[in-house]
Amino acid sequence: MTNNDMQRFKADFFKALSHPLRIRILELLAEGTKSVNEIQCCLNSEGSAVSQQLSILRGKNIVVGTKDGKRVLYSLRDPLITELLVVTKEIFNNHLIDTISMLEELEEQ
Repeated sequence: MTNNDMQRFKADFFKALSHPLRIRILELLAEGTKSVNEIQCCLNSEGSAVSQQLSILRGKNIVVGTKDGKRVLYSLRDPLITELLVVTKEIFNNHLIDTISMLEELEEQ
């Protein structure tokens, strides 16, 4: 795998994460395996919207679905995705802290 292949993989991976509903689904699955109905209930979202986003995540091998009778249970393919979500939250918090600090400095002037 060349550097170019790795960069393309990363770009495609982050593109697959670039929807708020997909991120919320991943946050739910970080808590454990869930069915489509459970995900829908937690998100108060339409089944078609959840199914569409799950399809995209499945297509990029970010989540996996396993049949359990008539229902499909979804889980994260790689537990490192949970760590990625935590790191992303930390980055957000750092940006928020920087913004608050800048606002406080402006108020002091």
